[in-house]
Order: sequence, then structure tokens, then C-alpha cells
Amino acid sequence: MLEIIALIFLCRKNGTLAAQKGLKPGVWKLYTVLAWLLAEFIGIGLGLSMFGKTNLIAVGMVGLFTAFGGYLLIKFILENKPGNFTDDVNKIGIDDLRPPKK
Repeated sequence: MLEIIALIFLCRKNGTLAAQKGLKPGVWKLYTVLAWLLAEFIGIGLGLSMFGKTNLIAVGMVGLFTAFGGYLLIKFILENKPGNFTDDVNKIGIDDLRPPKK
């Protein structure tokens, strides 16, 4: 249950970041969910190969940490996307256009 709440919160964060970049937030929320699930399944497989079927708590923790890594991967991709060019132009002030004083 806590994992679902965390995923909803993280999807909202990535959706907000995508909207700031001028991208469709719904698509990036879907990418976040898919990356979370894919990374979690990979982590569970990795945890099972490391700890076996007897230590399910450790397997679940490895799955949870890798799932968070899936979120971080999508966030990293979003942060490196270029933003709106018009936002950058609007942020330039008059003083930014003058040469620096010596």
C-alpha cells in the first residue's frame, strides 16, 4: 500500500517536471509507472538470485530499491530534456545584456 502511495506521489513530481519542460505530463507519468514496474521485477529477480526464496524481506527490499531507481532514471531523462525556449528568453533581463563592468 505504501508503495502505491509513493508511486502516485513520484508520478505527480515527474508530471510536474514534464509540464515545466513543455512535454505531455500523462505520457511521462506512464513512463514512470512502467520504469518502476520493470525495475522492480528486475530487482526481485536479482534479489531471488542473491538471497534465494527463504529471505523474502531482503528480496522485497532489493525490488523496492531498484524500483526507485526506475523512477530516478525517468527523472534524470526529464531533467536533461531541453525546456521551452521562450521561458529562457523571458528570463533575460536588461542587465544581463550589458557587458560586465570591470
